[in-house]
Amino acid sequence: MVPGRWSKADLRYQAEHVATQRLHNAGHNCISGQALILSSDWDQRAEFLDALRDVLDKLPGRAPWYPGSDRKMALAEHAYPAAERHSGRLLVEVDESASQELFTTEYFAPVLGHTALPGTGTGFLRAAVTFANERLVGTLGASLIVAPADRAAMGRDFDEAIAELRYGTIGINVWSAMGFLVAGLPWGAYPGHTLDAVGSGIGVVHNAYLVDGPERAVLSGPFRPFPRTMVNGEFALSPKPSWFVTAKNAARTSRKLTGYAGQPSWLRLPGIVASAFRV
Repeated sequence: MVPGRWSKADLRYQAEHVATQRLHNAGHNCISGQALILSSDWDQRAEFLDALRDVLDKLPGRAPWYPGSDRKMALAEHAYPAAERHSGRLLVEVDESASQELFTTEYFAPVLGHTALPGTGTGFLRAAVTFANERLVGTLGASLIVAPADRAAMGRDFDEAIAELRYGTIGINVWSAMGFLVAGLPWGAYPGHTLDAVGSGIGVVHNAYLVDGPERAVLSGPFRPFPRTMVNGEFALSPKPSWFVTAKNAARTSRKLTGYAGQPSWLRLPGIVASAFRV
């Protein structure tokens, strides 16, 4: 997460975005975000983490159900006795004095860790890329959140930093899992794994255009899909992506989108839009 100057609505939206990347399907997802890299020099870091805590607390409870997830939760609690507990979810701060287990263990459960590196702008981004490449196990997907003005200020340095990020799918202001839904894109780990060290896998699936030897896919999305205002701490206008764990009409909207995919028709679109905008 590249530090910037964000509004309260920005902080809340991105807190929901980060929570979604960890808690979609109750955290039982191979492309869940588990290690969040923040800047220790970001003057809004504490405010963002407070917004994230609030999201975790207010989400409806959903007990881990995947086989073995209770054991993984217990392992995380043992490694991080000071972990914060939010409605059955763990929020872990990992610094040099704490166990580094979160960086090398896939919990496949509602465990979200955050760590901090110094710097802002290009300096922070390059440090975060190096950290992700060298300290985090797994190369399937990485997501990056950056405000448009901060991205523009970095210029070519931003593109060069992304080129150095060794992950099979990279999402810029969009969860990298969305790449799985685009059949034309390759989906798989960053190249280089072997049978002796399989890591996140060998080869790709999807790749409907049959690109030979793809290295990675990069997706970009808007920092926020719509301008938003807040009333009493909540978004007054909330057409959130239907996969957000905070989207109150996710099930209804997803059913309508599925129906549209099966039988495309302009007549179906008003119902989809009305469902997405309903709060």
